[in-house]
Amino acid sequence: MHNQRTVGDGLRLLTRAVVHVVLGGTALLATATVVSFLGPTLALDLSTPPVAAWWTVFTAVAVQGVPFLLLGTVVSAAIGAFVPQRVLTRLLPRNQALAVPAAAAAGVVLPGCECASVPVASSLMRRGVAPAAALAFLLSAPAINPVVLVATSIAFPGQPRMVLARLLASLGTAVVMGWLWARFGRDDRLRPPRPTGDSRATGPRAFVTGLQHDFLHAGGFLVLGAAAAATFNIAVPRSVLDVFTGSAWTAVPLLALLAVVLCVCSEADAFVAASLSAFPATARLAFMVVGPMVDLKLIALQAGTFGKSFALRFSSATWLVALSSSVLVGWWLL
Repeated sequence: MHNQRTVGDGLRLLTRAVVHVVLGGTALLATATVVSFLGPTLALDLSTPPVAAWWTVFTAVAVQGVPFLLLGTVVSAAIGAFVPQRVLTRLLPRNQALAVPAAAAAGVVLPGCECASVPVASSLMRRGVAPAAALAFLLSAPAINPVVLVATSIAFPGQPRMVLARLLASLGTAVVMGWLWARFGRDDRLRPPRPTGDSRATGPRAFVTGLQHDFLHAGGFLVLGAAAAATFNIAVPRSVLDVFTGSAWTAVPLLALLAVVLCVCSEADAFVAASLSAFPATARLAFMVVGPMVDLKLIALQAGTFGKSFALRFSSATWLVALSSSVLVGWWLL
């Protein structure tokens, strides 16, 4: 009787999750579609062509990014609810020098958004994974997972080198940061929180909770990122852009800083980067490499989880390594 009740509760929760996914995704797509039609019309009525251009960029980024955002949050919630984290700990070598690239490469098959990577890394540390390996996974999982790479290929059609460049630059950054922490990091600066009942929750209820949180949270950042990208494209004069876009020495750091401020979800940032067509390819690569690893919301999450001292040092070092990796890979491939 108890087992039948448990199965029934699980089915009800899964049904509710499917309803949330379908209704939420449909609502976002419908809103973006309506806006895409009404926006230019309203702009024409107001006789303001820049507003029409703003709507065009905004809806292009939002409509293209929503399906990948939805898929990414579903996969992330499913992994958090149904895949035991001890699976990763058993697969990692005991040697830190080997565990770091192995953990970083695991991001390819264990996708998750950047918002979920911080608590997952903290949980891995509590379960005995070396901090260097857990931090490498923290950086790689939201940057090189299949959802992100497919979204990048859609955002940059006919440019497989951009997808490969993102994979190599992001993976290289995660591995280098893990090795740097293994060599120079001090574990006493990490302040992992004690496990709570919610953080250990698994099963259908945890899936529904994680899906609701990740989708609503990341969806808001997608909308803000699309609006910011559209505003940046329209509001900043072309003469100002020419100052930065004319040289990679200025364009690359600018977009690397912009990625920190915009806080676009990794499942959708490729579409924002593709919209910044005035910038060279290496600068847009830096935007996609830096964003999933260092932005304002991630710094806040790391500060709350591991401490302010760690967050500031680790984020600053990651930004520099990601920028350098983007330049090297971009110079080689792009």
